[in-house]
Order: sequence, then C-alpha cells, then structure tokens
Amino acid sequence: MGKLVDIITSGESEVRDQSIGGFCRNASPEELELECDQLELFRNQSHNLYEKVRALFFLYYIHRFALPFLPQASRKALIPYKAYKHIMNRRFEEGIEILRSVQKAHGLNQGICSALADAYRKLGFQTLTDQVKMSVRNTVGNSWMFRIGHPLDQPLRLRKELVTPDPLTAIYPILKETTPVRMDLSHSCWSDIFFLGMDFPEGARVLNISVDLCIAGAGETPVPPVEACLRVIDEPVIRLVSTDLEAVSVIRKISDVFNFADDYLGLLKAAVIASGIIPPGMEGLDMPVASLLERMVGQGLGLELVSQVNNIPKGSRLAVSTTLLASLISVCMRATGQTLQLTGILNEEERRLVASKAILGEWLGGSGGGWQDSGGVWPGIKLIKGVKARPGDPEYGISKGKLLPDHEILDFEEVSPETRRKLQDSLVMVHGGMAQNVGPILEMVTEKYLLRSEKEWKARKQAMTIFDAIVEQLKAGNIRELGAFTQSNFDGPVQDIIPSVSNAYTGKIIEATRDAFKEQFWGFWMMGGMSGGGMGFIFDPSVRDQAREWLLTTMLATKKEMEKSVPFAMDPVVYDFKINEKGTSATFYTGEKAFLPVKYYTLMVPNLLKKEITDLTHCQQRELELLGKSNKSRGFYQSFVTDLFDRMIPQEETGSQNQQQLTELLKETGFNPKIHEEIKAELKAGRIGLAQNRLPVNTLISDPLPGEVLNSDGSHRRTAISSGNTAIRSGEVAIVTLAGGIGSRWTQGAGVVKALHPFFRFAGRHRNFIEVHLAKNRRVEKQFETSIPHVFTTSYMTHQPVVDFLKAGNFRLGKEVFLSPGKFTGLRLYPMERDLRFYWDEMPHQILDDQAQKVRDNLRNVLVKWTKQAIEGEDYTENKPEQCIHPVGHWFEIPNMILNGTLKELIRHNPGLRYLLVHNIDTLGVTVDPALLGLHIKENNTMTVEVIPRWMEDRGGGLARVNDTLRLVEGMALPDESVEFRLSYYNTNTFWITIEPLLAAFGLTMQDLDREEILQEQILEMSKAMPSYITIKDVKKRWGKGQEDIFPVTQFEKLWGDMTALPGLKIGFVEVSRFRGQQLKEMAQLDGWVNDGSAEFVNGLCHWNTF
Repeated sequence: MGKLVDIITSGESEVRDQSIGGFCRNASPEELELECDQLELFRNQSHNLYEKVRALFFLYYIHRFALPFLPQASRKALIPYKAYKHIMNRRFEEGIEILRSVQKAHGLNQGICSALADAYRKLGFQTLTDQVKMSVRNTVGNSWMFRIGHPLDQPLRLRKELVTPDPLTAIYPILKETTPVRMDLSHSCWSDIFFLGMDFPEGARVLNISVDLCIAGAGETPVPPVEACLRVIDEPVIRLVSTDLEAVSVIRKISDVFNFADDYLGLLKAAVIASGIIPPGMEGLDMPVASLLERMVGQGLGLELVSQVNNIPKGSRLAVSTTLLASLISVCMRATGQTLQLTGILNEEERRLVASKAILGEWLGGSGGGWQDSGGVWPGIKLIKGVKARPGDPEYGISKGKLLPDHEILDFEEVSPETRRKLQDSLVMVHGGMAQNVGPILEMVTEKYLLRSEKEWKARKQAMTIFDAIVEQLKAGNIRELGAFTQSNFDGPVQDIIPSVSNAYTGKIIEATRDAFKEQFWGFWMMGGMSGGGMGFIFDPSVRDQAREWLLTTMLATKKEMEKSVPFAMDPVVYDFKINEKGTSATFYTGEKAFLPVKYYTLMVPNLLKKEITDLTHCQQRELELLGKSNKSRGFYQSFVTDLFDRMIPQEETGSQNQQQLTELLKETGFNPKIHEEIKAELKAGRIGLAQNRLPVNTLISDPLPGEVLNSDGSHRRTAISSGNTAIRSGEVAIVTLAGGIGSRWTQGAGVVKALHPFFRFAGRHRNFIEVHLAKNRRVEKQFETSIPHVFTTSYMTHQPVVDFLKAGNFRLGKEVFLSPGKFTGLRLYPMERDLRFYWDEMPHQILDDQAQKVRDNLRNVLVKWTKQAIEGEDYTENKPEQCIHPVGHWFEIPNMILNGTLKELIRHNPGLRYLLVHNIDTLGVTVDPALLGLHIKENNTMTVEVIPRWMEDRGGGLARVNDTLRLVEGMALPDESVEFRLSYYNTNTFWITIEPLLAAFGLTMQDLDREEILQEQILEMSKAMPSYITIKDVKKRWGKGQEDIFPVTQFEKLWGDMTALPGLKIGFVEVSRFRGQQLKEMAQLDGWVNDGSAEFVNGLCHWNTF
C-alpha cells in the first residue's frame, strides 16, 4: 500500500500523526496520483471507522489543496452533470466513480479535482454521522425503543403517584425537574466533538461546572435556569408548552410528534420520543395518540409537558438547548419508571442514560453538539474524559473510543469549598450578544484533526498540556494562575486551530478590559464553540463587582459601535451565578402546591377564559378555581394579574410605528410605488416568477469557441502592460467596488453591512472588506507613484455606516475615496407558493442526511402555510423596516453613479479619467493590473469581463454563446440546471469599462452628466431593456431573548452582466487566475480560502502601513 496508507494504519504515534500537508509539499505529481489510487482502494477495503474516514479526508485534501495547483492540471471545466446530481443527492460513491473515470480519461483537471474534493469531504462527514447514529441507537437504554412499532408493544407505564389526583383539589400532581447549565473552563479545543472522543479518547477531556444563573441587577438570586414539569391531564392528548417561547402544541396523532418544524416545540417533541413515551420505532404511525395514552396512563387521560428557561438567551454557549432536552427527558423517564426514584437526584447510570437519550433527541431534531453539553445533569465540577471502547461496547472494533465519556465529579477534597467560593468571587459570566453558527466550526475542527495539519496538531497537544495546568491550578485554589492559563489557551491553541473563533468584537472587549483593569484582570475564556456569546472574565475579587458593571457598559457601547458590521442577536447581558452541587433533581408537588410556573398561567388562562364553562374539562375548572383562591396567598397575585391583563388586552403594538418608519424609509431611498405595484400584479398573475426567469427551452446555449476568451497570461501580456502602465500613471483609471448589498448569504439574512464586516486578521488585527480593497489600492498607488480614485457604491442600509467608518478612519472621503449612494430600492414580498416549490424542487440544493432532511421538508411545509396565511405576493412588512426593503441588483450601481453625480465628480477631480475597474466587494483578489487594463485598451472594448475556469462551487451561470451571441448568462436564466455544466467559465462580476462608449450605449454623452432630466429618462429607458429576475432570499426576524427565525422572501433584481447581451457594445472576455477572481460569499469558505493560499495572495497585494 502507499505511504499515506502506512501513515493511517501505523501504530506508532510519530508516524500516525504526520500531516497530509507536509507529505503533499514533498511529493511529486506522480506520487500524489498514485497515493490517491492507493487510498481509494484502501478506504473501500477497511472496516475501521478511523481508517476509512481519514483516508477520505486525505483524498479531499489532495484534490482540494494539492493537485489543482500543479502546472499540468488542466483548467478546462469537465464536471459531468450526472456526477454533480449524485453528490447533491448524497449518492457520493456514484459521483466519485464518474469523476474518477473522467479524470482517468482526460488527465488531471482542476474542476474535476474540486468536485472530487467536495464528494470526499461530504462522504467523510456522512460516514462519521452514520457511525454516531449507530452508536446512539445501540446504546443500552435506547435500542429497545427502535423495536416498538405499535401502542400495544409499549412496555412503559406512568407511575401510580402521578395518575392519582389529590382527594381535596381533584388536581393531578406535578413532577418538576430543575437542571443547572454547564459552564466549561476548558474543552481542550473542542475535544468533546463525538468523533474526536471516539478516535482520540486520551485527548478528549473537558472541565466543566454545573451552575445556577440569573441576570445580574434584576433583583434575583441564581437558580437552576432550566425547568421541566410533567402532569396528567383529563384529555387523551399530549399537550406541550414552552412558557419562555410562548408556544403550545396539542399532539393528537402519533405521527404529529415527529414533525419538528411545525412549531417552536421541537425539543419537547424530541424528549417525548427519546424518553420512550412515543418511541422512535413508531415514526410514521397514523394512529390517535389516545390509543397509546390509554395503555400508559389510563382511559380518557393524557400528559402535559411544560418547559421553562429562566432568562437565559439563545446562543449563550452554555448548552441551554441540550440541558433543556436532558431535563425534559429526565422528568419523562422518572414519570415512566425508568429511574429508581421518582424525586431527588439521579444515580450515575441514570445520568448516563439521560445523556445518551439527549444525544438521540438532538439527532432526531436534526441538530447536535458535543458530549459535554449535558454536563448540567451532573453536579458540581466535573472532569469529563473520553473512554476507550472495550469488548461488548457497540463501538468496539469500529472506533478506538466510546460515544459517551466518563464523568469524574471533583469532590470537596479535590476542589475545596474555599476554592469554589474564590472562583465565584472572581468570575464574571457574560453573553456578548453576538449571533453565530457554531456548526461549521465543529466541522473544521474535525477536519483539521483528521488531516493533522502541523500548526493545528501542535496546538492540540499544547491544549492538552494547558488543560492539565488548568485542572492543577483549580485543585490548588490558584484562581489567578487559572485565569492566566485560560487566557493563554484562548490566545494560543484555540485560535491556532480555528482563527475565526475570535472576532473583532471579542478582541475589543478583551483589550479594553486589559487596559482598564491592568493586573487586576486575570484572564478570559471562551465558553462553548465560539467567542462573542458566552464568555468568562476573571478578575481580582476586590474589583469584581466594579468590573461586572463596567463590562456591561463596555459591551453595550461596543455593540452599538459595531452592530452595523457584526451580526448581533440581542443586547449583551451579565449573569450572576453559583455552582450547583446537585445536578438535575426532581420534586413532587400535590394538592394546593401542584401549580405550574406563573408564566404558564399567563400564557394559557386567556384562552381558557374565552371558552364556555361547559367546554372546560373538570381539571381545568378546578385549576382555575384554585388559581383564583391561591394567588393572593402565594404572593404573585399582583404580577400575575398584570401579566394576564397585558396578554388579554395587549397594549398598542409597535406595528403601526414600524409601518410609519417603513413608509418614511421607502420615501428616502428611491422606492417607486408604481413599478412596485406593477411587479406585484405581474407576480400574482404568474407572468413573472422563478420559472419565468428562465430562457426558452429552445434557446441555443454553448461554450465559447476557441480563441474567444483571452488568457491574461498569454503572449500579448508584455505589450499590454506598457499601455496599462501609461494609463495608470496618467490618471486614466478609477476603481468602483460594489458595496450596496447586505450579504444575505454571509450572515444568513442578518442584515449587516458586509463591506464593514471585520472578517479576517491581516497585519495584526481584524480587517473588513473595505480596508482590504483600500490597502490593495494603496500598494498600486505607491508602485506607480500616482493616485487612483476609489468609489464604493452604497445602498439604503450600507451608506451611512460606510460614511461613518471612512470618516473615523481619515480615508480622505471626497478626495481619494468617493461614495455613490443608491437611488433605487425595492420592497420585499411574501413569496408565491409556486415560487417556493420551484426554488426547492427545481433549483439545486444539497440533500441532507435522512433525519435532517425530514426536518427540512417539514419546515418547508410550514413555510408554505406561512406565506399562504400572510397572502402570497403581498408586501412583506412584519419585520424591522430595514429588513423589509432590499437593493434591486447591481445593474443599478453604474446608473446610480451617473444619476447621483458621482461620475461627474470623479471626472472633475480626475480630468483624464477614461476607464473604470468595477468589481464586487467580496472579490478580494482583484486589483488594478496594468496588463489587464492594457489588454482592455488594446482590444478597444467598451467592457472587458474577467472570467475564471469553473470549479464545483461556482454556481450561478457564466460565459456562454446564447443564440450565437457571446455573453454572460445568469444561472437562474438557464433553461435547465444541467446547461451550466456545459459552460467552462464562471463570471467573476469584474469589469473593465471605457466610460464614453458606455455612456453612448445609454444614449448619453459626457456633456449630459449635468442634465438630470435626460439622465433619468435615458437610464429608465435602458432599465426597461434589462431583464428583471425574481429571486428568493432569506431574511432573519429576531424576537424574544436571542431567538431568530429565517423566512424566505421575494425580491426582484437587475444584474449588470446582462449588459453583455446588448447589440452594438464591443465586449471582450479574459480568463484570470482563481486567486484573483474568486468571491467570498459565505463565512464557511474562509478556512479553505486560508489553506489554499488565497489569504496569503491577498495579503501580498496590500500595503498596510497607512491603516
């Protein structure tokens, strides 16, 4: 077998832990291709999980980061559509087989390599996921549930105590579970990710603490923040209630509990399933839930499961969702006799079973974290460690370690009460308020572990050493030294493995804290998977209370400063906390004490009071009577009555205020009501829509002919450079960066200014997109000893934040840097059902694994109901005003420059200006290249378009001959998605433009730039000739404490690339390098962008001294 197979199978750590990157740097092209063949053979023969998965990730790395950059790798696109469809449908092996056969037939090819890399990586993660699922299913306590497929097979019965109503009140008892959350002092660089624990148990170690919480300054004392209550009701249903989410669901059919996206109660449904009340083996059973309840509870009876999370916002990095799931499962298990005791704490075996079922519940709901997340089930301070698999374990022979770790509770002898008090007196816990998706981070950690990248593997071993030191200092009671080690852990190995876990917001807070408190600030640590959410700051106890108030003020001020550039879900908060020494525990309430939380009654009573008394069940009548009698004596009468009246007679909503603000915003931003109403009418009539975006099926679409696309490295480069150099030195060129968009994909619809997002560290600090582009321009200016004006186009949402940023940074706004504010805005619409169906069914989407796909399909059905209820095609106004309107596409950006006077101002400052370099804000490799400018001049083009050879991820159209016209064509305009795979080139949306002939295409001259009426008339006329595309975009709606919903909305766009279809314009096309032409559309791209050398390439284009 090959050398890489030897690395994978070696029993010696110094061999086994070699980096694939190091091997590839020293291997010849022939060796790399031979190793790929050997790895392919090996992965198909091995039955060991680690060996198969590491081979897949080695193959991914070679095809993504090594083979495509070899000189002999062809750049001609060859990816077969059939292979692409197999990959999108999760038929990875079939896709790989087709791609390998093409590679063998045609030789090394960049596009094929990119597709193979994508398939190998996805297959690797699918293999890991399948093994985790298998381990979860086969865990003792879970396996029996998959064999129960009918109510008559159900072995569980509700405990007698719960089925017996109180003789005086006639109300059923309540079983209440209270559970602390977990706070991790160190997770050894995400070592609790399931695969790491299963493959590297000796390195999988976490130190976490169960804590009670409350919001500081709210006049409360810390309590277990998670509560779950269960009781019998006199209706044959399962009623699920979340008081904090204000959501209620009544389960009447067994199949309904498996619909996780119908409402906000997915965790409660998962708990009902994972606890065995409705076992997973009953999925798809179309029977009344009453048939099951009659067997488990009694005839005519049902269950009510109520959850409450006390003031802990989503995204806290305290594993609140997993803790809630575990708490719900625990109370269900107690109620059904799956624990020895009904109340009190759980024993170790029962805790492990709860943790196992919580993992199952997360899988059922299509989510998942790490194995430390249910740590709140255990008491106090725990050392959680991976465990080697032994004979009899379901993982034995498949993986080195077990799915579940061991929990070693550190008692008072190991960590004294004095040390615990000192920790509480020194630590300030906060939620920074940022909204983040940790999922990609966990994938990157797993990938880097398998690849053994040199820097990252060194960091992981360093993290293990730091972990030992943290435990040692905790046991010794040295809180100051403990803080120093948590800080070094964050500054060192955590960021060495995943640099993006830190961010500009967190960095500013830490720096400000260090400046303010000097030696009295002892250290920082990141809670959970990323910083910006849950965070810990350790101070000298003498300043801890002062620091707590200062931190809240500082975080709020920093959020206000950065909220246009960084996605926040909520305002920052500071917690009070205490260590919980019990873990999850339960209490049994009967008689007049059998009341649910006050929020439950505030939520439920209004609907009960609207019913006739005869429509209430006996228990509901008795409970209302008792509630009225007991409120005064129980001390919450005043707050309950106030909340009840607020709910029944709500105060005037902010909706009218939002509508007024939206109306004003539309007036300010160039909204045209007449055009908008015309679009709505056309959309509702079915004359425009996603299907109508497409060109007719008989349109002839083919690849460019040989010679129609010039190569930027061709023989003409030397002569072109000379004329390009002259034009630059003569002040004939300006840069136009398109920065009017809001980066829907970048932040999943959060609505921040992408141009200002500090996405990556260059020259020692986080830089945003504008800073990168200006630094590149500064380098060219220094090289040519000239000034190149730089224009950033803006929109309603981006303009003022960009102005504020440029002024604050002294970027010579109006002299060297110009802004072109948008003159056009659209109002979003509720999507048409037919467009949603088309978007989901006819446009490409990656199929998810089985369970996650079920959740997605269920969610899509819910979204169809949502848009139909809201009235399809009507104005979308149920959000913040700025989330209801949208930029109308980058076609308008150049016309905006003409209309708003920016072009005229540019020419006034630079009389010799003749050419514009126009590009997207996220095309980071583009710069003023004299060879490309010279080529544009030499060809005497009106526009020269830069294109790159197509890779797997390059979707959205490209360069094609359309009915014998060479032009750019949008992906949504193609008659069929397979057509795109016949096109070799992808559009970078970078254009070299000669100003005068472009103005002539609009029917304008230089002299017309002073004549506003003519400008408007001619631009409007040209806009009518441009196609309008109907698109679906995601938009976030925030509510509650950090909660977010994502909704699909309809908007229309016109795109600049369609100018290439105009007759009479002389258009040229030039192939450029991928480093220059690729775009950063999603944050998940950053890791690959760094690893393939793109970040280094961009940095080399920049001059940072003046920034």
